[in-house]
Amino acid sequence: MAGFEKQREVLAELGVSIVAGCVDSEEKTAEVASELGFPVAWGMTREQGELVGAWWDEGREFIQPSEFFMTGSGKVLASTYSSSPVGRMDPEDAVTLARFIIQR
Repeated sequence: MAGFEKQREVLAELGVSIVAGCVDSEEKTAEVASELGFPVAWGMTREQGELVGAWWDEGREFIQPSEFFMTGSGKVLASTYSSSPVGRMDPEDAVTLARFIIQR
């Protein structure tokens, strides 16, 4: 998430807000989120993840890493999914994707 913090101002200039969520406890999330300038939800449930189409890992009981570009009304414009630490969206790629979506 630190990489997204570095791109936060660039994304804000494009009209993009960053909101993150995780399944971790409030305390653990607060440790990570304390140095971020965007909100991070904690204790996310399977049901909440399903609202945006997140992939729930049945075996380990948590939402797999995923990124969503959404409208303010909740429509998903683009998404990425990962089943491990590899394959997550690079923050610089998020800027590229935001510019692409805006130009469409």
